[in-house]
Amino acid sequence: MTQTHTVSPSNLLREAGLAYFIVAFVARLPFAMMVVGVLTVAVSARGSLSLGGLTSAAVGIGTACFGPLLGAAADRFGQRSVLLLLAIANAAMLVVFTVVVYGDATDPFVLLAAFGIGATAPQVAPMSRSRLVTIISERMPEAVRARTLSGTMAYESAADETVFVFGPFIVGVLASGIAPWAPLVGAAALTVLFVGAFALHPSGRYISRERDTDGRAPSRASELLRPDLLVVVVGILGVGIFFGTMLTSLTSFMADRGAPEQAGLLYGVMGVGSAILALGVAWLPPRFSLRARWLVFAGTLLLGSLMLGFVDTTIGMTAALAIMGIGIGPTLVTQYSFGAARSPRGRSATVMTMLGSGVILGQSLGAAVTGEIAETMGTSAALMLPMIAAAITFATGILNWLLSHGRPRSR
Repeated sequence: MTQTHTVSPSNLLREAGLAYFIVAFVARLPFAMMVVGVLTVAVSARGSLSLGGLTSAAVGIGTACFGPLLGAAADRFGQRSVLLLLAIANAAMLVVFTVVVYGDATDPFVLLAAFGIGATAPQVAPMSRSRLVTIISERMPEAVRARTLSGTMAYESAADETVFVFGPFIVGVLASGIAPWAPLVGAAALTVLFVGAFALHPSGRYISRERDTDGRAPSRASELLRPDLLVVVVGILGVGIFFGTMLTSLTSFMADRGAPEQAGLLYGVMGVGSAILALGVAWLPPRFSLRARWLVFAGTLLLGSLMLGFVDTTIGMTAALAIMGIGIGPTLVTQYSFGAARSPRGRSATVMTMLGSGVILGQSLGAAVTGEIAETMGTSAALMLPMIAAAITFATGILNWLLSHGRPRSR
């Protein structure tokens, strides 16, 4: 009889190693710096806020287009080789973009370089989720998997949100303290060092037992198109759209009051609450099912967003953001938990990159569209867009409830 190696919730940290969590956290920073960094450099070098917004959108679109393909490559060939290639390619594209934007190249070439940054972006967060999900699902007793998975998704989501708070802050420090190009050069250095370290970490060698000896998955690629999985992708796209529309419309709201620089501080009210509540999901009782959590927390997000139609003071906006923060973090954790539970055998990295790309694509497109509407139609029209995004998230929660009815692994 072969001995099965199992892991309990208390020693999951020991199984992956403390160094893993440190490296995986820092390795996420470059992407959080890229999105804001390309905007900062484009505005500084070309003097065009419009071009800056388009470059940020181009980064997001590049990531959304190639992210799932990179996840599929990681599932097929292993994370290590894919991430090492991406670390080099992405660092090179960051340098190329910096040279192009300061040179004489036309705007389309600037956008193409920005797209290249997104297309080569190392998918650290989805890859990390995939590694931990594989460890949990294949090395832990079944009785504790669900709770440990929920806690892991909560931590991963909180880590993402923390990084996307610190990333822009680091960009601001480097851009103001050194030069506008410094954040991108810094991101390139961090990519080579920490994404490389993440790739070379021993956990990167771990191959799922769901894979055949030649690396092929036993499940067909068509299983990625199952309705119960696609509804999660659309739902998380709604969350991404909400992030992009909320920050941009909030900036417009504060600009109307003569303090656009305070938009980030107010947005932090939602971000901090979201991260705290996301971590709290791990302590929710099992009888509070995943599909019920999606409806309850997405409903809270929708309720808070509807308040945007009535707020006309900074205090009112702060209250609305606090309520939305209660809903957004736990909703995101729940969606990732569904993605992990519904991943076809041997395709966890593909699914996680699909979900991560959904957030990024929604955020990029949401920000670009909202910026245009705010400029042409005003803040009131722009504030309608987070409501629509929240409604999409809630509606997919209802559809998910119907699709998961009677399916134990989807509860």
